[in-house]
Formats: sequence, C-alpha cells, structure tokens
Amino acid sequence: MSDQDDIRVGWEEWLSLPDLGLPALRAKVDTGAKTSALHAFDIEPFGRTRPRVRFMVQPIPTRPDLVIACSADIKDQREVTSSNGESEMRYVIETMVEMGDRTWPIEVTLTNRSNMNYRMLLGRQALGDGVTVAPGDRFCQPELSHDVYHTKRVRETAPNRALRIAVLSRENNYSTRRLVEEGEKRGHGVEVIDTTRCYMAINATSPEVYYDGKRLPRFDAVIPRVGASITSYGTAIVRQFETLGTYCVNGADGITASRDKLYAHQMLARARIGMPTTAFAASPKDTANLISLVGTAPLIVKLLESTQGKGVVLAETKKAAESVIDAFRGLKASFLVQDFVKEAAGEDIRCLVIGGKVVAAMKRTSAGDDFRSNLHRGGTAKVVRISKEERDVALRASRTFGLGMSGVDLLRSSDGPKVLEVNSSPGLEGIETATGKNIATLVYDAIEKRVRPAPVRKRKTK
Repeated sequence: MSDQDDIRVGWEEWLSLPDLGLPALRAKVDTGAKTSALHAFDIEPFGRTRPRVRFMVQPIPTRPDLVIACSADIKDQREVTSSNGESEMRYVIETMVEMGDRTWPIEVTLTNRSNMNYRMLLGRQALGDGVTVAPGDRFCQPELSHDVYHTKRVRETAPNRALRIAVLSRENNYSTRRLVEEGEKRGHGVEVIDTTRCYMAINATSPEVYYDGKRLPRFDAVIPRVGASITSYGTAIVRQFETLGTYCVNGADGITASRDKLYAHQMLARARIGMPTTAFAASPKDTANLISLVGTAPLIVKLLESTQGKGVVLAETKKAAESVIDAFRGLKASFLVQDFVKEAAGEDIRCLVIGGKVVAAMKRTSAGDDFRSNLHRGGTAKVVRISKEERDVALRASRTFGLGMSGVDLLRSSDGPKVLEVNSSPGLEGIETATGKNIATLVYDAIEKRVRPAPVRKRKTK
C-alpha cells in the first residue's frame, strides 16, 4: 500500500471486493476489532488438491432474496472471539479490497452477520499503513450504490469463480478420471459421487440428496454418467438435483428417453430425423409381418436394452431372422427389428455434441467380420471430416432429447445419414485418442457458460 497515496476513512464507508464479485458493500470500520469479517452463509469447503471455500452473500441487508455465490482459496481456519465474548471457528480468505482509488489485499473471516446492520466489518489489520481513521466522520471516500446489483455490471465484471461440480459415476474409468482432472486444472472442486449410494428426501419445502448418511452440499453443476443397469434409479437422482435447481449437463428426461430404444426411435421419427427402417411388435403371430415391414434380409435384431453392441444380432437370411426373433421371444425379451444398411460396410460415425455444437467426430470400423463397430468389441477409430448434412443431423438428434452432452452414432447410407443411436453417457477415451482433442475441457467450457456467477433471487417459500 505504500506505493499509493494515503487515504482517510470514517467509521462508515463504501467498498468493493472485486475478486468475489461484490461491487458495492457498506462497511463498518472498527479499529477495536482486529479481524475483518464478511457476512456469509452456506459456507462449504471443497477441493482435494487446492482447499477452497464456497459461500453465499446477501450484499443488501434489506434484500435477503438477492444472493451472490462466491468462492476463494482458504488461507487459514482460526478461532475468532466476537465483541459479546462468543468464540467461533471461521474460514479465513485473502481478497482485494477497493476503496476510492486504492486497492490492497486484506484477510477476511467468513461468518453469518444476518443480524448485523453492516455486511462487512473492516478491522484494524486490514487498514495498515497509509490509512487514517477519522472516527467522527463517515463516507470520507466516494459513495457507491446497491443499485449496481440490478445492472449488467455485476455480470460483466463478475470473476470466474470456482464451481463445485459432481460427477455421478460408479466407475473409476477413463472418462471419470479425465473429468476430475480437467475440472481441477480449471480451479473447480470436482467430486465423484456413486449414484447407488445416494438417497433422497422428497418433500415440497426442503428436498435434499443424501450420500453415505450426510446431506450433499449444493453443487453448481452435475455431470451424470449413469450406467445402463441403473438407469431408473440414476435418473431419479438426477431428477432430484434438477428439483434443487442444480444445472445437470444431461437431464433425467433426456437420459431416460435415449436409453429406451423404442421410445428413442419414435422421438427421432417424430422429429423427421433419418434412421434405419425399424419395426416392433409384441405378438409372436406378427413375426412374418414384422420382417416384411423392415424389408428383406439381412436384418438387425436388437434388444431394447442393448449397450456397447451387446444384444445386437445380424440375421443374414429370413429364416435366421425368424429363429433369432423366436429365441428372443422365448426369453420374454423386448427387441427391435431394423434394416441392415449394407453400404455402411461395418463403419459408423460417432459425433460428439457438447453445448449445442459438434465438437469432434470419429469413424469407427468393425474388427474382422464383425458388423458392429463398437470400440468395446475390438473396433478401431480414426478422425473423420463430416459433411454439413451429417453435422446438422447430429445436432438435431441431440437437441431432440435435450442433451447437453451426447454421442450421436450415424451411418452413411445411399440416401443420406441415418441415426443409429443417441448416447447420453458417451465415453471420452476413444474420441480423445482418435481426434487428439481435449474433450473433457470442452465439457467445462459449456458448464461455465451455462452456470453464470450473476446474483440469483431466492425462491420465496409459502
């Protein structure tokens, strides 16, 4: 502070904390207090390698509905004794303070001051050299206004605060590890939550999600990686986060629809999106008609709950198709019959769509005589340039399910691209390896764009 001109302050002043996105606060200057304090609530530490704290601030005492989410590095945690003799363990952060034309770093403790007239207390440690206190004066420095919170300036000048993000995943696989790695590189707190260990309190006033006996904190965003075997329970958990107002990269409805292959094809048909001719029937008497609706052999017979190429059979003759259909019906399994696109020649294209953009595409080729090109079944992948029509089809398909992140699988047929599947939990390893792109960081680009640090107005409860 010695490089700047000395300033004079009264017992009451306006200041701003730009690193926290708080452009105007009325503060009480109290030389009797050693430590500075900022009004904060919902204080939650996070971050494994870099300890941080996330907290909420109501900058205007008369407007409890106006709430700003803030985050900062934790500098310390210490016991502070208030003027009434009560002791409290508080998180300590360091942030820049602006007063008049001066800016300097100060230490601030976080505590709930909702019963105080001032959201900020400026103690003597924060004043330091070059600050003269005139205890009989007030507003010696330029006055600010709370009106700034109702303008675009808050959004335009808000810092890139750290976010608290949950990855819903039961597996420690490549995709999960990459999402954690890239999120932490960007300064966010990323926690992996096992979906099956979550449970819910469902009520009108305070719905919550619990995990291993404790209430989960408020996350800024959730990245669902719900496995096919737990789709029903996994989407119920995602729906609960949506009820709490948490941004979910993929919503419960989109995940559910994409997993139900029959419903998914009906949605694609309704949106007039090209796909292989598909037929479905429940009665064994309809086998012949079912085959004739699709066309001539070879045909694809596909279980409705198939994943990674499992439960997908190529019937090269009509008789083989009838045998496979009878076998599936004998197992009381639900299945589709689809036209086999011969000209695709065991290849398909995976388009990865994030935030309404196709960010990468790869061509997958089947191994040997296998008609399935899934990488899990030994297929290979390489980067591919897609046409404008293929890009448009991929975007429309993803948008049909309302997914923020999806893998759209296309076949190149003689009459244009046809959508095979829309995957709501696409793997990252194959496409990052094939394209050399950092897909995980693009996920965070989309999240940061969506989860804005502007003030929010709390919903009023009746």
